Amino acid sequence: MKKVALLLALLLAGCEQPAQSQNQATVPSPQSVQPDALNNVEARLDVSRRTAITRAVEAVAPAVVSINVIEVRQVHYRDPFAGDPFFERFFGRRPDRVYQQQVQSVGSGFVISPDGYIVTNDHVAGNATKITVAFPDGSQREGVLIGSDPETDIALIKVDAESPLPFLAFDDSHDAIVGEWAVALGNPFGLFEAAEPTVTVGVVSAIGRNFAPQEGRIFRDMIQTDAAINQGNSGGPLVNALGKVMGMNTFIYSRSGGSVGLGFAVPAWRVESVANELRVHGVVDRTFETGLNVQPVSARLAQVLNLPEARGLIVQSVEPQSAAEAAGFRPYDVVVAINGEDVSSNADVRQRLIDYRAGDTVVVTVVRDGRTLDVPLLLAERG
Repeated sequence: MKKVALLLALLLAGCEQPAQSQNQATVPSPQSVQPDALNNVEARLDVSRRTAITRAVEAVAPAVVSINVIEVRQVHYRDPFAGDPFFERFFGRRPDRVYQQQVQSVGSGFVISPDGYIVTNDHVAGNATKITVAFPDGSQREGVLIGSDPETDIALIKVDAESPLPFLAFDDSHDAIVGEWAVALGNPFGLFEAAEPTVTVGVVSAIGRNFAPQEGRIFRDMIQTDAAINQGNSGGPLVNALGKVMGMNTFIYSRSGGSVGLGFAVPAWRVESVANELRVHGVVDRTFETGLNVQPVSARLAQVLNLPEARGLIVQSVEPQSAAEAAGFRPYDVVVAINGEDVSSNADVRQRLIDYRAGDTVVVTVVRDGRTLDVPLLLAERG
């Protein structure tokens, strides 16, 4: 009996309620005992799951679109027997054939105004003959290419909007912050057209990344992120935790073809500036005159001119009544920098002036008679 009593005591240890007989009412389940308490727990868990990231995505996603493009490309066909002496002896040399082929591709974009203006990459829509824009709600609209700027890889599309569309705002702080959250949205590989965009999250890995020109495109001041970006994400937004656009996803560095955490986005301030120009003029006009005729400083030229090293661009001549003459440039001045950035070739000059237009003034650093001078130069309209 003592053992039975001890066993019962152990089984009931810690129970705050007195034991009940089987004839008494059945003990209710915990859910029915405290439904309000459990509902509060679920509510608290739901709140804890909603972060700055989820709120940003919820606000941004309706304005992210898929862009289906058809373009015509020229395809060169080389005769497989070209260069074969035996074949050419009997049939003669046959020239390469060039024919046109329709190519379909898919990218991403985002709405920047309630009346239906959309930005994407030039490499997505710049050569399009037909554009179809698919929205997250499942609707599709025909898009019209307003203009495109191959140098910055930015294009502007317009769709008809019967009612105001959800749109995204650009981050006005100019620069992203290294280490802050970065959310990339888009339609990778064209898998989910006319559906909610795919979301990937990382951080801003670096800002101000510059690359050598690639196929005529100039990528400067790029935002680097480890948020996964893949083919089809091009043209989609890279947003911060506030849901503001930091940049436009443009390309990745990868040896495998897939995301390895090295994605790059055109900064928001450049996207906004170029989009505004395209909206007003349809093109970006970078034509201007300086009145300077220059050539790179070679090692031999540096030796002849007694220069300490072969760098920069030497002024061969200054055109009369030009902006350069008004600024005080002289032949044999050596241009070594523009706005504080070194230059050593005409390609460097083109890159440094990508964001400048006729009427702007830049500071040109020159070496003259062993002295370094900063000379303001007006970029004059071409006559």
